Order: sequence, then C-alpha cells, then structure tokens
Amino acid sequence: MTDREKIVSDEYYDLVTDYTAPPGISRLFDYVIQPVDGEIAVTYVYGKEISPINITEYTYPVLPKVYGLMQMEEGSGQGFDPTPLIYGGISQVQRAPLELTGRGVVIGFLDTGIRYDDPVFLNQDGSSRILGIWDQTIQSGEPPAGILYGTEYRKETIDLALQSDNPREIVPSYDEHGHGTAMASVAAGSSLGNGLRFLGAAPEADIVMVKLRQAKPFLREFYLIPDDAIVYAESDLLVALKYLESYAISLSRPLVIFFGIGTNMGDHEGHSVLADYMNRIATKRSRAIVVCGGNEGNSARHYMGISAEGLSETLDNVEIRVGEGTAGFTAELWGSVSANHAISIRAPGGEITPRVDFRGQGSQEFGFIYERTRIQVDHILVEQSSGEELIFFRFLGPTPGIWTIQVAITSDRNSETTFHIWLPITEVLKEDTYFLKPSPYTTLTEPSNARDVITTSVYDDANGSFWAESGRGFTRSGQIKPDICAPGVNVSTIIGAKTGPCLAAALTSGAAAQFLQWAVVKGNRPWVESRELKNYLIRGADRSAEISYPSREFGYGKLDIAGTFEVLAGV
Repeated sequence: MTDREKIVSDEYYDLVTDYTAPPGISRLFDYVIQPVDGEIAVTYVYGKEISPINITEYTYPVLPKVYGLMQMEEGSGQGFDPTPLIYGGISQVQRAPLELTGRGVVIGFLDTGIRYDDPVFLNQDGSSRILGIWDQTIQSGEPPAGILYGTEYRKETIDLALQSDNPREIVPSYDEHGHGTAMASVAAGSSLGNGLRFLGAAPEADIVMVKLRQAKPFLREFYLIPDDAIVYAESDLLVALKYLESYAISLSRPLVIFFGIGTNMGDHEGHSVLADYMNRIATKRSRAIVVCGGNEGNSARHYMGISAEGLSETLDNVEIRVGEGTAGFTAELWGSVSANHAISIRAPGGEITPRVDFRGQGSQEFGFIYERTRIQVDHILVEQSSGEELIFFRFLGPTPGIWTIQVAITSDRNSETTFHIWLPITEVLKEDTYFLKPSPYTTLTEPSNARDVITTSVYDDANGSFWAESGRGFTRSGQIKPDICAPGVNVSTIIGAKTGPCLAAALTSGAAAQFLQWAVVKGNRPWVESRELKNYLIRGADRSAEISYPSREFGYGKLDIAGTFEVLAGV
C-alpha cells in the first residue's frame, strides 16, 4: 500500500503531533508522516496496531478535533442586493479614488469546493480567476508539492477545462454542497455582464480553494457524530492551511485566508495545534486570517457555573435535556486552574452514580441498572495546550429526558472560579438536546478565539441589530473576541440570498483583501500583517453611542473599511 493509499484509507488513523513523530512510533507501528510546518505534522497509523481511542491515553491535542460548516439559512429577496457591501464600507472603496478591488491579492478558502465554471469566477477574457484547487477527495491526479494526498488543479488546467465541451472530464472537482461557492462569491465574485448582476467584496482578487474531505469513520465513531453530519478533521485542516500558505510564498503575494467552519471542542481560549498554526501564519507579513465566530449564541449548547465565594465547596446541578432519537453525544467541561471538580451523574429515571473526585489523569465508565446508557468520562487535571482541567464525557445511547451532571467545585474560599461545559455544535447534535439553563456568552466557536486571527460576529444591516444566533464573546478568560461585527443577514450569494456567520466572515475577508491591495500591492504599508490589519479595521469600525465597547456581541464595532481609510486620511 502506497503512502497516499494509507493516508486516505479508513484503516489508518490521523494523529496530530507538534513534533516530527511520536516517540517510538517507528519501532512499533505502520505509519506515514505528513509534515505541516516546523514541528507540526499529521501521523497516520494503522488502527489495528494501536490502543483503542481515548482522550486520556492519546492526550487531547493529538486526537483531531472535528469541525462543522456554519450552515447558511435561506435569506429573503431576489436578485443582487448591494446593501451589505455598502454598510461594510466596501462599495465606497471599490470606487474612485481608491479603486480597491483586491487586485494582486490572493484569497484562500477551506470549504466544500467551488463551481469553477460560474461566470463570477472568470476574467473578462473567459479565463479563470482561480489559481488552484486542491481537492482532498480525489486521488487520481498529482497532489500539491510537499503534500502526499489529494489532487491539485492549477489555473492552466482549469482554463483548459473551461474551453472544453465537458469541463468536468478535465477538472472533475465540483462543489456539490454549494457552501464554498457561496463564500467565494461573496468575498471575491465579479460581474461580467450578459444580464448577470452580481458583485463580491474583492472582485479582482485571485482565488485558491481547498475542497475538504470529510472526517474518517474512527473520528465520527469516537465523537459520536451522526452519519449525515458534514464534519472535517483538524488534521486535514492543518494540511489545507499549509497548501494555502504555500501559494503566498511561491507567488510573493498578499494572502487572506477565509475560515468558515468551527467547533465547540476546545478550551475556548484559542489553545490548540490548529490555532497556534493559524497565529503563526497570521503574524507573517502580508497575511490575514478571517474566522467566523459561529452560530451558537442562541443554541443553548453552553453552560457556565460559578463557585460561591466564602465556601470551600460549591455544588452545581447542570441539567441537559436529551431528545428522542439521540444516539449519543460528547460534552467537555473546562475548569479554572485554581479549582478542582468532582462529578456525579443523575439519569432521567433517578439513578445517581457515585461521586468521582478526580485527582489526576484517568478514564472511568458509568453504567445504570434501569438505563441502557453508558457514560465514559476522561479526566485530565492539566491539559497539555491550555494547562487547565478537562473532563470529557461520552454519552452512549442516552435515554431521552433530563440528565443532571452534579459538579462539585472545590476552591479557595476567597476566590470565585468558573467552569464551562460545551455540547457539540448545532450542525452535529440534534436541536432537541440542550442545556436547560444555558449561557449565551462565550459561544464563539473555535478557532475564532485564536489570538491573532480576525474574528467576526453578525448583525442585520436592515435594522442594525445583532443577529441572535451569532456567537458571542468573550473568551473563557475574558480576552476580547469578537474583533469586528459584519453584515450576515440576507447577503446576496451566487446561489441566492443567505444568512449565517460565514457570510460576515466572507465580507470581512474581501475587505481585508481591499486593505492588503492598498497596503502591500500599492506599497503604502508593505510590511502589514494580520494583527495590524485587525487594528486598522477596529479603528475604522462604526460604533454606536448607545453601546459600550468592546462588546460581547459587536466586538469593537461594525465593519466599515471606508471608515478605516478615513482614519488613515485624518478625516
């Protein structure tokens, strides 16, 4: 079996490592290593030769997290509506005197692919504005340089396909879902006449697309992901980022990376191998990464508990309503480093498990006499990436009804501590499974909590109100996220009007490309990188006198790239 065959085989498990290879693996396992960057790599090992998957033995960062699409809702209205572009200040800077259209800038996407033959992705002469498509799902052609799987289609091949009677015989990669095509059209779609009226934020930017492959069965089984849910593995996202970054390096061009997927897994502080890699890219010159904050603000998938000051132990009953037909789900409890957390679990029928007071790292399984449910619990007192306590739950075959996790918080009497529990994102877990007393805050999906990326939330430009479904800040330790709020309701895409958090990030990605054209391509700020760009956007943001900033909902204000240039001009 070749290295490529091993990587794509379901029999080989992906492990994310921040070193070249796990100690001793060359002596023990059949494996393949896909380098990513520096000491980051993905190691694919033969599943039958390793221990059963669990958090305790493999450690939390090594098992790839799974990320889902931030699903779009159908919007209202027909035809192209430029209002979101106008409210974002994008239309104003597309026109003279600035004439910023993203020319000379590359926008990279990690998504469901792209319908490359759509006119909004073509130049005036009919050639493609897409520099490359890396399709992780197709293994019949050559992969990109430095990558061991998938097939890359370069611009010259795409142009050849566009000239043929059957383009998909030459470039078979296609976006069946439509999500990636919609995002690319909002960020970088152009209008070419012939009765077509449409315009994206950066209509002359070049495009690079990664069509992601879905997570392997071993991850879906471990994280109890339904068969019909669209999810992607952190391992493939890391390699996709490597591919997009390689374009900026090879072409010496400014790069904006759009990241429109997310997860409720993680410490919600931006500590992960993926977040670290994104921060590393974002702090390079001529780079920007824009991440949507998700649509979990109103989903009731987050719970926050607080210890009572003056007491050495506080008891908190966390109630989860489990709906009919829920085959299983996971949950993550993240505690403050200054406290310890013990748990017991009460089933809908009244059975209560013994209290477990974790003192180190270990796994335990709970069973019930009157329930067929099994609950597996992994505990890590000091999680490797964050340094804080993690309790990881797997509910297998949960009985419908109210489940209660009683959390006992032991802490210093003179300090107040918090713990947080997250259920999976809406795209993964049935809507009728949720916390009875949720908190809408700290609901930004990962990796939008990463320090140096540009994180967006969503507002409705029709009335200026915050979109209730949008993720809200701040991070678990109170760091300021989101950074900016952008229009995301009834935004025109090439597949119709849509609503969702990814649309706000797509508009912001186009605005970032406009700024990089002015700064790098035109030579006004040639050394700019993501942190500086973020602060330029913050300085130009539209802020209301009625809101205190930074806000959990709006961040530092509403996107206004025209306002940014007014600040730079001293207006």
